[in-house]
Amino acid sequence: MNRRYFLQAGGAVLGASRPATAANDKVTICLMGVGGRGQTMAQWFGALPGVRIPVICDVDANVVGRVMKMVTESQGRAPRLEPDIRRVLDDKSVDAIVMATPLHWHAPGTILACDAGKDVYVEKPASHNIREGRLMVDAARRNRRIVQMGVQSRSRPVTQRFVEYVQSGKLGRTLMAKVWNVQMRRNIGRKADEPVPGGVEYDIWTGPLPMMPFNRNRYHGTVNWHWHYGTGDIGNDGVHWLDIARWAMGLGVPERVYGMGSKLFFDDDQQTPDTMNITYDYGSKIIQFEQRLWNSYRMEGSENTVAVYGSEGMAQIGRWQGGHHEFRVFDAKGSLVHSDREPSPDFNYHARNFIDCVKDRKQPTAEIEASHLSTVLCHLGNIVARTGRAIRYDGAAERVVDDAAAHELVAREYRRHWSTPKGV
Repeated sequence: MNRRYFLQAGGAVLGASRPATAANDKVTICLMGVGGRGQTMAQWFGALPGVRIPVICDVDANVVGRVMKMVTESQGRAPRLEPDIRRVLDDKSVDAIVMATPLHWHAPGTILACDAGKDVYVEKPASHNIREGRLMVDAARRNRRIVQMGVQSRSRPVTQRFVEYVQSGKLGRTLMAKVWNVQMRRNIGRKADEPVPGGVEYDIWTGPLPMMPFNRNRYHGTVNWHWHYGTGDIGNDGVHWLDIARWAMGLGVPERVYGMGSKLFFDDDQQTPDTMNITYDYGSKIIQFEQRLWNSYRMEGSENTVAVYGSEGMAQIGRWQGGHHEFRVFDAKGSLVHSDREPSPDFNYHARNFIDCVKDRKQPTAEIEASHLSTVLCHLGNIVARTGRAIRYDGAAERVVDDAAAHELVAREYRRHWSTPKGV
């Protein structure tokens, strides 16, 4: 962590102003973006006894019905619906925004919310690009806000025990970690542009990005597979496991990144890679990332996994058949010597951690600085994939070195819009 931001982070906890709610009262949140992932957020936060959800923000009136019904039934009264987040940010009774919008709104929405005095739970990955992520950290610091990213494993006890084990020294010298993201994604086909459907506030949905014609393959569940809006599956699913690897190894950002990323399997409208093999070179340690989105079989029994290799053994944590999370330890001879399985997964760990931090002003398990650094790994992998060449990275300056074309991908262009982040 950059020393300047480390010192500011400490100050942000000690000196943070409290939200409108008292410590023993309920936290008032707005659910922003209630499509597929937003429905999960509604379930998680709606199940917490210390939470009120009086308002939902979504620009698509066609998708809000299920969550409106869910929240109404859980709290006994209907929330109001707002398509424009500005009206929510002006509401002093709202303490926090829980954001499950498309990725291109993560940074703009978080920055606007922090500047309005709201705490933020934002889904992963943190940002569309590296520059946006740093602006999110800056916004959290200057406003003394709690910002948590949705990498739920950070709050899962079995993951915390895995990290503690790796950092205990029992594996000897840990020199390498490998992350694999192996699963079957679907062919999204090809779709033509069309008029904006009724009930959709498309200008707000587009936000600060240059406007593109409406296309259902660049909307809702498939929007992340297009460079204009998203980061592909390395940012969608890979960030969870790259975050664990970086955390367990005690690493920041790499000095060099090399490898490949291509679309080898799917013949459809997707732009982002279905196949990746990326190496993050830290000088004395490395992290490798492997992605295959075109097979249904698992690798070593797990579809998504982190393996940390030491001189005296190896430890793995992954999502095994049935969805349970488990970490395993193998000795220097390759024999299984320890297995630690989450007995009954509680997916509310992360949501509960955020609400607790809104009340007590302590930093959450996936605080935005650490979350930004893990998201940077995804962006660097994508830069290698898009340029087709190895890059050197200056983490202090957050720039690609001696490669102007690659460095251009550290940021992006925006149109003039009320949601455009300041400083981009």
